[in-house]
Amino acid sequence: MTDRSQKPRTVLVLGATGGIGGAVARGLSQRGWKVRALNRNFARAAASAPRFEWIEGDAMRRLDVRAAAEGVELIVHAVNPPGYRNWGKLVLPMLDNTIAAAKAEGARILLPGTIYNFGPDAFPVLTEESPQNPHTDKGTIRKEMELRLKAASETGVGVIILRAGDFFGPDAANNWFSQGLVKPGKPLAAISYPGKKGVAHQWAYLPDVAETMIRLVERAAELPAFAVYHMRGFVDDDGTKMIAAIRRAAGGDRLPVHAFPWWLMTLASPFVPLFRELRKMRYLWRQPLEMPNERLLATLGEEPHTPIDEAVAATLKALGCASATAGRIATAEGLPPANMAVSS
Repeated sequence: MTDRSQKPRTVLVLGATGGIGGAVARGLSQRGWKVRALNRNFARAAASAPRFEWIEGDAMRRLDVRAAAEGVELIVHAVNPPGYRNWGKLVLPMLDNTIAAAKAEGARILLPGTIYNFGPDAFPVLTEESPQNPHTDKGTIRKEMELRLKAASETGVGVIILRAGDFFGPDAANNWFSQGLVKPGKPLAAISYPGKKGVAHQWAYLPDVAETMIRLVERAAELPAFAVYHMRGFVDDDGTKMIAAIRRAAGGDRLPVHAFPWWLMTLASPFVPLFRELRKMRYLWRQPLEMPNERLLATLGEEPHTPIDEAVAATLKALGCASATAGRIATAEGLPPANMAVSS
């Protein structure tokens, strides 16, 4: 174990070029942490965030992770295979490498959790202790990740897991907002919604998620060895409030809403891994979902929360979708007409 008595606080971020990894890395850097990041494309990564200490390497290689973790007290494990490819072969070995490095350095592990490790039997209210009976391959892997982290915590490795709803935000990638509801890079002419009126859905603004994770890290000494928390985020309690927020942000009260093309996911899933995974997650839109945050509030006193209109406006601007185009009113899967008033 490395002696840190005279060293600044150092964090290793795996996945620093991604949405949540990058947001946590920037937030920790602003708080005075020395941020070290591992990436296979050293030159491109260093150009994107020059204030970080970039190390060339691969999260799949244990020696690379071990070397990059020397002297750190925290490892942010926010790395995922791109495009949902080869999850079964890559995800668990990468986590095992992180656990091995954390054990060697006496470092804590911070993991962005998901709700994929819960099956429909746990809905509609998910608590930190809800049963995990996933019915997808990805959910099974996420469950195994948490089991391995819990086992590591029993051997002295501190673990923090923050689970949240569907990510959205200026830097969020591979999420329902940017790949389902809107089309990045185009003026917003319509909204595609995967759910229907009356079915609650939970969202998490990525900057708020990162800030919450950082605040938990700052309270790490007070936390249990295996600390799991749920964020409440933004709860669309009837399946219409996110649509209303997008309309307000885009300036298009009569912006049409179309049903998400689930049929296309079915047809293309044999050829497009992303579509195949999205189709498997349809149950998340068919059943109401809410994640109470009482445990988080008891620890932090409050949950970081950006007003939904501000969060959606920033997201649309970053995606190049800020301008609305007037269109014909449409109704999708029981959603209200576009001119129906919806409060947030």
